[in-house]
Amino acid sequence: MASTDRRRPYLRIAEDVRRDIASGRYAVGEQLPVARELAERYGVAMMTIGNALAVLRDEGLIETRQGAGSFVMRPPGDEAAEPPPGERSEEFRIIAEQLHEIRQHMEKLTIRLDELDARTSPDRSEQ
Repeated sequence: MASTDRRRPYLRIAEDVRRDIASGRYAVGEQLPVARELAERYGVAMMTIGNALAVLRDEGLIETRQGAGSFVMRPPGDEAAEPPPGERSEEFRIIAEQLHEIRQHMEKLTIRLDELDARTSPDRSEQ
């Protein structure tokens, strides 16, 4: 991962795994490496990996099974793998809309926090 990427580490890791799924490195139904292995690969804490996997779960790309690991459910952009909207309950639709709004707000806040961090942190090249 590029050191100039100012996004939070978990977002960079989620993007990297998303790219691996899209490229076919991890096929639908295949298990992802365990969190410990991913943490070692990226040099981050387990919590960071947990956050990255949560992003992918929220997108419907993976499913995590207690005690079994995380498995690829569909590639990015494959909306056909999702059930048609008519097969979902009204309650599900409302919750999905609310979750979408929350994600949009979180993305905006993350960008603002990253911008604030960039303005208040000393330039790393000066160290």
